Amino acid sequence: MPTLPKIAVFDLDGTLAETAGDLVGTLNVLLVREGLPELALEEARDLIGAGAKALIRRGFEAAGRELTPERHEALFGDFLEHYGAHLCERSHLYPGVVEALDRLEAEGFRLAVCTNKVEGLAVDLLDQLGIGGRFAAICGRATFPYSKPDPRHITLTIGRAGGDPERAVMVGDSRADIDAAKAAGIPVVAVTFGYTDTPVDQLGPDRVISHFSDLPGAVAELLSAQA
Repeated sequence: MPTLPKIAVFDLDGTLAETAGDLVGTLNVLLVREGLPELALEEARDLIGAGAKALIRRGFEAAGRELTPERHEALFGDFLEHYGAHLCERSHLYPGVVEALDRLEAEGFRLAVCTNKVEGLAVDLLDQLGIGGRFAAICGRATFPYSKPDPRHITLTIGRAGGDPERAVMVGDSRADIDAAKAAGIPVVAVTFGYTDTPVDQLGPDRVISHFSDLPGAVAELLSAQA
């Protein structure tokens, strides 16, 4: 049987790309419509990381209002409509992403994305950022019946991408990424520049990096330790 390729699985928001400007911008549109004050970008940045529904709930709580399930669902639809039309106005890749992906591919890695963003929006955003075609699978919140921190979100993404789960590494920025990878038995690299209310080095990742230039070395160390 042919050997499956090594695989690196990436979170999207706060890991591959700085997307806070567009996400918080959309959140603020909803807050203003509801008669609430906007949140400053730096104040709202760490509310990101668990998907749009969680961002809406956290954002409205931060503005002093709790949402009923029905209102939450309606606002989620409004969020997706507005965000989809303003997906990549301020979003951009983090420095070194393209070079790190080049290096990993040259070393035989397959690449995938596992995000709590809606799949269609994730695909559109990655295409607009110019790297959508690099990934064997882009799996979002509703791609499977499970989403991070459920480990099956990662393991099913690896399966869809055709990667080797025994030679897989997760790269993320939040508790959801780290907890999901650890529960799946997959080593995880955490980036320091993403969206988290707790410093990632306190969440138990296997490696922490502050620039994508350090990623290929960290991944190589983790997989050699597994061998």
